[in-house]
Amino acid sequence: MALSHNSQPTIHNLTRCSWCGTDPLYTKYHDEEWGREVHDDKILFEFLVLESAQAGLSWITILRRRDNYRKAFCNFDVQSVAAMGPDDMERLMQDEGIIRNRLKITSTITNAQKFIAIQQQFGSFNKYLYSFMPQGKRIINETGSIPVSTEVSDAISKDLKKRGFKFFGTTICYAFMQATGMVNDHILECSFR
Repeated sequence: MALSHNSQPTIHNLTRCSWCGTDPLYTKYHDEEWGREVHDDKILFEFLVLESAQAGLSWITILRRRDNYRKAFCNFDVQSVAAMGPDDMERLMQDEGIIRNRLKITSTITNAQKFIAIQQQFGSFNKYLYSFMPQGKRIINETGSIPVSTEVSDAISKDLKKRGFKFFGTTICYAFMQATGMVNDHILECSFR
């Protein structure tokens, strides 16, 4: 397969993971983001917010509202989100561009505060996350089967829960790990693996 300078496949006969279907937004996300390793705390916070909002919903529902979340939550600036108060909460509850679930909105603000505490303790949220990873490295799934959770996602989720995080159970945690490239779960035949 020919690759361009940015390592993107340039042929038209691409093989993708089946979960992304044919929706252009979903395939763009699959091709350009999903499974790509991220170490930037700002992007990690963005995915923490989005994955937590997804609890009980489909990922495409959140993906379609991503720009609205960006606007509603201060371009995912963790300090600004952590400082949100009751007036912000009421404004967010009226924002039709996001999921208007009071518990999820409250947890986003609380999770931002806890995120900062982890940054202060570990130097970065990224360092904290990778302290759970085997040899501090991402996992490349060679099995071809994709789990919904693992021992690593169990451990991270359990520790975050102890630290006061909400809406971040092991299944959501594993989806976060996939989204941020902590694990590469692209199928073996995927052109974007």
